[in-house]
Amino acid sequence: MAIVVFIRYQIDPFQRDAFKAYAERWGAIIPRCGGRLLGYFLPSEGTNDIAWGLIAFESLAVYESYRARLRADVDGRANFSVAQDQRFVVREERTFLEPVEGTWHVGNLAMQQR
Repeated sequence: MAIVVFIRYQIDPFQRDAFKAYAERWGAIIPRCGGRLLGYFLPSEGTNDIAWGLIAFESLAVYESYRARLRADVDGRANFSVAQDQRFVVREERTFLEPVEGTWHVGNLAMQQR
């Protein structure tokens, strides 16, 4: 069963560019450690201090292995350290979601069929 980790960040809106750079660095780190990065998202309109990250895994066991690899990854540790030092992440919440069968990747398939 696939799971998606939905990470909700409360960010310092005055450090939006620092969070963007942080998120961009995860683009190389997360796949290397075993996650399927669906994307990071910055606020555009409305609330200016909430950002999101979505990462998919084949199972909770795969997620647990990913977390161990992430803790051992030099670049991953460095990226976490930057966030702590610069304090652009005020709060972070993780929610584990189960994709609804019949909707997972449907948009991707439709796009490929065009």
